[in-house]
Amino acid sequence: MNQGTIVQVIGPVVDIRFTEKLPDIYNAILIRSQDQKAEDAASNLHITLEAMQHLGNDTVRCVALSSTDGLKRGMVALDTGAPIEVPVGRATLGRIFNVVGEPIDGKGPVETTERLPIHRPAPAFVDQEPSTEILETGIKVVDLLAPYAKGGKVGLFGGAGVGKTVLFMELIRNIAYEHGGFSVFAGVGERTREGNDLWLEMNESGVIDKTALCFGQMNEPPGARLRVGLTGLTMAEYFRDEEGQDVLLFIDNIFRFTHAGSEVSALLGRMPSAVGYQPTLATEMGALQERITSTKKGSITSVQAIYVPADDLTDPAPATAFAHLDAT
Repeated sequence: MNQGTIVQVIGPVVDIRFTEKLPDIYNAILIRSQDQKAEDAASNLHITLEAMQHLGNDTVRCVALSSTDGLKRGMVALDTGAPIEVPVGRATLGRIFNVVGEPIDGKGPVETTERLPIHRPAPAFVDQEPSTEILETGIKVVDLLAPYAKGGKVGLFGGAGVGKTVLFMELIRNIAYEHGGFSVFAGVGERTREGNDLWLEMNESGVIDKTALCFGQMNEPPGARLRVGLTGLTMAEYFRDEEGQDVLLFIDNIFRFTHAGSEVSALLGRMPSAVGYQPTLATEMGALQERITSTKKGSITSVQAIYVPADDLTDPAPATAFAHLDAT
């Protein structure tokens, strides 16, 4: 592996000098205890970073996907030569993952050799196939007043504590029972308590075997919260493309994804845009949302919770998400 040296650590942002070959943008960079000198070898480090900027002078600016506690200048970093890859397939069902695809449920390693990079192109225009079929949720008020289109994108807009996550839990339960289909849940920057409640309820109701879960919660660095949505989406894409499934993708919460992007943007030194958000807001949102679509092989129906800050629907974060949705 291509080897580099840490030259600067500022919170979750790490600058690394690679003298032989610069890593590509979005490559995964590893910092591990076993690669360090003797005095640092016992530090129990295993940190994944993502290359974000080439600064010149052989230096790459990276964003950490876990805590940077214990890092210092002079430590060795390894370029993996590829983007972050996460496990996919039926072995992921019933399991909980972090942003880099490591299981965090204490059930041991995932028994699959299939892995896919989280950065992938959206399906080509000719491969997409819009559907006019209604997805029955089993929630009468939704099916009557605001029916969901199969393969569509649905947004649940609301302020804090109005019941977006509760509605999610009910939808997952109903759809697993009625349709028998697979679901993927991406917890993006939400409360760990809610993730724990969801996990326990799914175990009690028996729907956990049809669902893969990945979490990058409030307490994690912005890099994890920015990328965990792509981790869940990659798992859902595999079921759609390789198994021809009609998959449900739940993302809670799209606002936290936007907010994490804003934090990362500021840390990378980009000029802020409207209301202090990142200048790349529309690009980042589009890169995620355009991959959530129906193709000739299968469909991804997405239900996304969208927090509305100060109940202002004109705020750039909910307004940008609004443009991508089919129903709200």
